[in-house]
Amino acid sequence: MLGAAAGLLAVPWAVVPGRRAGAATSDTCRLAGEGEEACLRVLFGSENRVFRADERVAAVTFNAAWNDAGLDVILGELARRHTPATFFLTGDFADRYPEVVRRVAAAGHGLGNHSYSHPYFEDLTADGRRREVQAADRALRAAGAGGALTPFFRFPYSETSPAQIREVNELGFADIEFTTDTNGWMGTEGGMSVDRAVRRALDALCPGAIVQMHVGTTEGQSEVIDAKALPRILGAIAARGYRVIDLRTLLAGVSL
Repeated sequence: MLGAAAGLLAVPWAVVPGRRAGAATSDTCRLAGEGEEACLRVLFGSENRVFRADERVAAVTFNAAWNDAGLDVILGELARRHTPATFFLTGDFADRYPEVVRRVAAAGHGLGNHSYSHPYFEDLTADGRRREVQAADRALRAAGAGGALTPFFRFPYSETSPAQIREVNELGFADIEFTTDTNGWMGTEGGMSVDRAVRRALDALCPGAIVQMHVGTTEGQSEVIDAKALPRILGAIAARGYRVIDLRTLLAGVSL
């Protein structure tokens, strides 16, 4: 089991009212004395592109909407380094690759909601956005996410608005975005390389940084750059004195 809070969310979370807040702080959770719900509320009202940390810690995340082409390499490297990660999957991906959902959960990583079909949320009605979030949640549960499922949502294309964040919060999810995307998803066909992906991750490294990568490839691409870049990214993070934390520790009220 990976990370300090790998088994933290074995029971469903409660839907709680949102409020305007910045990055999560463990002190707020401890003082509130309300456990996970208080820590989750701290994340509400914000797009959370960085979390507050006094130590050199960062988080590693992966999106999955296309295919699982890089999964074996990614899970193998994370296991080799005993490194936790959070995987944000679309519901459509979970329906097509239920075994991936189960493998990620069995490896001890967290699973987040990335909408059902990865649409542009601004083009949808409020009801349409709600259906996207809820359908993805049902798909992840049906695929076997179990206790690995988190109350974390990531907007498609990372396009957020205060009103849409409120909608997600009202459904019981905190919005977790990212400090930097490696852009490995663009592939060599899009002008990216392993070197560039590594550089983008490290240029944004700071206490509380959230790195976004991708599990698979878009149509027509021949390699998963993020899978190839991951060993170098994790090695460089460690060499700079950082450790990678499980994002679920934000719900545990522990000091970071």
